Amino acid sequence: MTDPLLNHRAEGPGTAPALLLGPSLGTSYALWDAVAPELSVDHRVVRWDLPGHGGSPAGLVHPGQTVGELAALVLALADALGIERFAYAGVSLGGAVGLHLAVHHPERLSSLAVICSSAHFNGSKPWQERAELVRREGLAPVAATADARWFTPGFTVPRLVADHRAADPEAYAACCDALAAFDIRDRLESIAVPTLLIAGREDPATPPAHLREIADAVPGAALVEIPGASHLAPAQCPEAVLTALRAHFSGGARRGMEVRREVLGDEHVDRAQARQTPFTALFQDFISRYAWGEIWTDPTLARRERSMITLTALVAHGHYDELAMHVRAALRGGLTPEEIGAVLLQTAVYCGVPAANSAFAVAQRVLAEEETADGTAGSG
Repeated sequence: MTDPLLNHRAEGPGTAPALLLGPSLGTSYALWDAVAPELSVDHRVVRWDLPGHGGSPAGLVHPGQTVGELAALVLALADALGIERFAYAGVSLGGAVGLHLAVHHPERLSSLAVICSSAHFNGSKPWQERAELVRREGLAPVAATADARWFTPGFTVPRLVADHRAADPEAYAACCDALAAFDIRDRLESIAVPTLLIAGREDPATPPAHLREIADAVPGAALVEIPGASHLAPAQCPEAVLTALRAHFSGGARRGMEVRREVLGDEHVDRAQARQTPFTALFQDFISRYAWGEIWTDPTLARRERSMITLTALVAHGHYDELAMHVRAALRGGLTPEEIGAVLLQTAVYCGVPAANSAFAVAQRVLAEEETADGTAGSG
């Protein structure tokens, strides 16, 4: 007889890349109701319930449970579904499971998103106390404060609160034991899978500082803070979470950086990266993820056409420093000096002669510099 599996729901094409979604303590996979259907357009989405939550058997956990044991249950589910490698996103305890998988089973993960979670959950004492309370009095006292812990004032999701009340007390307490024992801070630097951290700016349980701590330690990790979101961000701000997850799991930031280098050149991007500070990091990530990872990778227009449009827009708004950069990019992309001149001549008609005059001066300087550097005005 095979061991029981975590209760789960699968959505999306069976041949699409797999994406597993993990829940927060006290919730079911309904936490993902507003996000999973959209993600399932291009992923095989599998969302699962914690033991004793939703439809998962309570007997899958025991007092003294660890996050590692919960992660093993997730791997057993993936194995049963024939999923060898998968992307993973998890909220709170579900996020801790993702961190454990990234540290101990990196070969199974293609990418990771950790949402409203932590590498340590403020130590063991509060979780031990909550586990004792639930074992003694059941879930009613804890469920009564769910809205305050999960959402901003005035917001609620009745289905999730009802799931909290219906969870098995012993299984819930065992999950508290797992949170009490969890501290993976000393292993974060070993995480090598592409990692996104999503913080709810109004989250009292795992404030943005907890996610920032992970982002600072995991090489190459990105951090997104969602204004107005508390602890259950996928339920409260699903569109913002969906946008971030789509960009991450489609490889937007990584592909965006590749395209940025292809169009602008390594030298320029390296200079921009070297000037990056904590203050500008989110903006740089935004540029790589959206401008280069989504707009410039859209196959509807060729890069030559995008260069022409970009040159025109920069002239129209008088962004001449950016224009110089994109004249060089246009040369790299195969536009000739004559074609660049034709674009600028057209801007004289539609953007104004003074704007075009300044643009020709910038372009002439860049073309002369490129000719001096490379021997040919059109090479790059």
